[in-house]
Amino acid sequence: MSRTPILLAGTSNLELAEKIAKYLGLSICASKIKRFSDGETMVEIDENVRNKDVFVIQSTCPPVNDNLMELLILMDALKRASANTIAAVIPYYGYARQDRKVAPRAPISAKLVANLITVAGATRVLTIDLHAGQIQGFFDIPVDNLYATPVFINYLKDFIDKNVVMVSPDAGGVERARAYAKRLNAGLAIIDKRREKPNQSEVMNIIGDVKDKITILVDDMIDTAGSLCNSAEAVSNSGAKKIYAIATHPVFSGPAIERIENSKIDEVIVTDTIPLSERARKCNKIKVVTISGLIGEGISRIMAGDSLSALFV
Repeated sequence: MSRTPILLAGTSNLELAEKIAKYLGLSICASKIKRFSDGETMVEIDENVRNKDVFVIQSTCPPVNDNLMELLILMDALKRASANTIAAVIPYYGYARQDRKVAPRAPISAKLVANLITVAGATRVLTIDLHAGQIQGFFDIPVDNLYATPVFINYLKDFIDKNVVMVSPDAGGVERARAYAKRLNAGLAIIDKRREKPNQSEVMNIIGDVKDKITILVDDMIDTAGSLCNSAEAVSNSGAKKIYAIATHPVFSGPAIERIENSKIDEVIVTDTIPLSERARKCNKIKVVTISGLIGEGISRIMAGDSLSALFV
């Protein structure tokens, strides 16, 4: 790094922030983040940040609104303290699924969040696996959307053989599954499903051969795990030998953990963009791989003025 940045961590994912700091050989900037009795967030930054390049690490994961507001207040504090640049490092970008009008009087909340982040003082955004790539265009500042692909491939390559099929749980995820299949020299299958209601899906058909294969379901996030477990049931009924799943963002809301525990899935591999609940940590089907090295390398390259292209593998 040609210049030494300052790392400032919100409270949403302190464990990940500490891993990123360790990767970079830096310490996290001293700060105080408190809540008033009525729920308001209060922030104090205890180090000089004047003319410094600051990276604020904060996932907008549950509780989404509290963590988003904390990020905005942290950046406003930095702006008023005369920081040179303020990069919002958002491993998980909340509201990303609300990226278009789905009804006549519906909001585009992902765009609203982008506006809030920019107005609060961000001069750059670094994130991982945006749910919808076009969200990058919602910003008028640079956005680096890194992919967790190299992290997962490094984990998967140890037990991948020619009998593996990457499975997209829906038509929208085909490009993602194909990228893994290409890099791992694996087969590809697609699950055709029809969604009747939000957070509910009905598997209709499997396009591709999964019989007697090791199948790996590929998605960007797991929310209630309904789609994931239905997909696992479908490939199991089609004769799959083993069933794995990989997803960058372990949202795990509602009955997700119970569904995974009772599903046909042998192992679910996720990253630490979102900290796991206590119950999720105890689930022996869930394996976490860290994204800290990827984010740390991204920060290092930004500070050195180097290309991030090598991280898009």
